[in-house]
Amino acid sequence: MTVRTRFAPSPTGRLHLGNVRAAVFNWLFARHHGGAFVLRIEDTDTARNVAGGEEGILEDLSWLGLDWDEGPDVGGPCGPYRQSERGVAYAAAVEALLEAGRAYPCFCSDAELESDTTEGKDGRDVRRYSGRCRHLTAAERAHLEQAGPPPAIRFAVPGTGGDVEIADAVFGSLSVPREELDDFVVRRSDGRVTYNFAVVVDDIGMEITHVIRGVGHLSNIPKQALVFDALGRARPVFAHLPTVLGKDGRKLSKREGASAVAELRDVGYPPDAIVNYLSLLGWSHPEEREVLSREELVAAISLDRVGKSDTQMDPEKLSWMGGQHIATESLGDLARHVRPFVDVERFPGALDRVEAVVDVLRSRLSTYGEINRHLPLIYPARDEAVSSARAEVAADPAAARVLERVGEALAAVEPWEADVLSSVVRDAGARAGARGAGIFHPLRVALIGSPKGPDLGKILAALGREEALGRIRAILGGRVV
Repeated sequence: MTVRTRFAPSPTGRLHLGNVRAAVFNWLFARHHGGAFVLRIEDTDTARNVAGGEEGILEDLSWLGLDWDEGPDVGGPCGPYRQSERGVAYAAAVEALLEAGRAYPCFCSDAELESDTTEGKDGRDVRRYSGRCRHLTAAERAHLEQAGPPPAIRFAVPGTGGDVEIADAVFGSLSVPREELDDFVVRRSDGRVTYNFAVVVDDIGMEITHVIRGVGHLSNIPKQALVFDALGRARPVFAHLPTVLGKDGRKLSKREGASAVAELRDVGYPPDAIVNYLSLLGWSHPEEREVLSREELVAAISLDRVGKSDTQMDPEKLSWMGGQHIATESLGDLARHVRPFVDVERFPGALDRVEAVVDVLRSRLSTYGEINRHLPLIYPARDEAVSSARAEVAADPAAARVLERVGEALAAVEPWEADVLSSVVRDAGARAGARGAGIFHPLRVALIGSPKGPDLGKILAALGREEALGRIRAILGGRVV
């Protein structure tokens, strides 16, 4: 069996972390099994669809690296991949149910349906269809079809056969008494099909083998399972992911604290960090590891390590995860990712030696966009504290002697690389009669205005020869080095 999973968002806005988590699990699971990841757009609720909604979904998934094998833009053997284009498939499935006696037309008015409301065990009103149209004769149905508007079509829930038994890969075996299920609508009187019917027809048509989604859909399984059965098709493997809560303990949604994927992209989160973080919301690695590459996630993912308990979004941990992934990037990749975020008006020289610059600052970054927060470490403002520190160093004969010797040595360094520069600084400082802090403190003050900071070799590499020597000359009153 070829594993086929699907992600089926509605184009009602940009993806947020609460719903894209399902896409992550489906993508990882499909890739783990060498199967297919299908993208389906559920766009039949036209009142809620927004302009550009589908394009935004495609953009967000592409940025996250969740490539799909079949979908509305790339096509595939099981299309169409937009619900709005699948009317023929829905009509055929409705006719199949009617011919098999598994569905029937319902002519009930709104007033009649309202009269089916009763008081439930908890005191709240419960509307459960009485089934009055299920037992109409053929003549009665024919008369009503001629006399009134088109009927809705209801699914005829079997009255026998025991409870509806459901298997879920996360929550185990579930049982729902048939008397709790009324004859639900599969097609409304205006011709629109309902969600629980459409998704089954879609999953059958797209040969979906595993339905992995949020636990909020768990209550839909009984109806969907009955439709699968009535259409004579095997049920897919259902797997429901635990609820994601916000920091306030409330269910996460774009209205309740969930960040939009596009917002995280715009501030510079690494997409691999987001995929890694979302994978841990409900699932754990067999070795309890947390920082995982995409390849490691694909290799390790499984449904048997998905928990049932609610999980909680932690923005601080997401930031930490961003830093962990930035720390593992190659210098070239990191420089390429950081470059678009650099404020060139504030830091005009930063892009000239961007690899050396990010090498100095990478341990401080949790997003690429934080580069501008830390660039003042290399390009300090000319404030009173910096001026005072430099004046103090300039007035110290021992510190000035170190700067002179180091400056002379640096002027001749080839190649201008961090490791070479670090060695040259130590040797030149020693010739000036200094070591340790006696070398590093005055040189850091000359270069970045503070006695503390990153490795001196990396600072020098980031500044470049002319800028570094210029700053040393400045603190020595212009004396040539």
